[in-house]
Amino acid sequence: MLVLSRKLNQTIRFPNLGISIEILRVAGNTVRVGVDAPVGVLILRGELADEATISSDRSAEAESQKNWRHEVRNKLNSANLALEVLQKLLDAGRVAEAEKTLKIALSSFAALDQIASSRISEPEVSKKPSVPCVERRRALIVEDCANERELLAGYLRLCGYIVDVVEDGEAAMKYLAEHQRPDVVLLDMNMPRLDGPRTVEAIRSNPAYRGLKLFVVSGLDREAVKLSTGDRGIDRWFQKPLRPGLFVHALAEELKSVAVLHN
Repeated sequence: MLVLSRKLNQTIRFPNLGISIEILRVAGNTVRVGVDAPVGVLILRGELADEATISSDRSAEAESQKNWRHEVRNKLNSANLALEVLQKLLDAGRVAEAEKTLKIALSSFAALDQIASSRISEPEVSKKPSVPCVERRRALIVEDCANERELLAGYLRLCGYIVDVVEDGEAAMKYLAEHQRPDVVLLDMNMPRLDGPRTVEAIRSNPAYRGLKLFVVSGLDREAVKLSTGDRGIDRWFQKPLRPGLFVHALAEELKSVAVLHN
């Protein structure tokens, strides 16, 4: 169990990843956190590129490597979202919520530390885009991992979205039948009961949902899932770990053509 206290200069180390996290400053509504990592380890922040390229042992079985990449991407995504939500909560002066979110981020790093067996190459640094705040847009998140769906929901709410969450495709179809239609569905692929591809098929085969925006947010490799792009398939595919700033920017661009139907 990881126990966190807000003491200056407290350091939490993850030896397999080579990452150290230190509480540098606590002042009013600001908690400054330092993250130290070797060159080969990606620190997921807004100014880094969208995708983490994960190196693997070429001689290992393809299926095993695919599962490993999927697991790592999901953990990276949780850690990344937690850090982004943490910053927004601190900016808003919501310190108690920020501390809870920091614990989630540290827990995700701890999980990564346990499964780390190879190095993660660092992408090129790019300029962080401004994050557009969107008012009265409604999103439905379909994700079986509770931490991931709540972190993404929290980030989008901080950006002005109205967000509902469900745990799988079956729950998503029930939601769509019983609630006001969202502007966009953010869909994971690996889920129990009704998975991502079958959920896409169910939505696209129903005329009532014609034109509904479908974004995939998944740790799976794009080529591993046979989904078309367009009216009969998905609108965009986003690989985990997300770069939240770019993701929200792309989401806003996609929704420009969608009329705001709710009050």
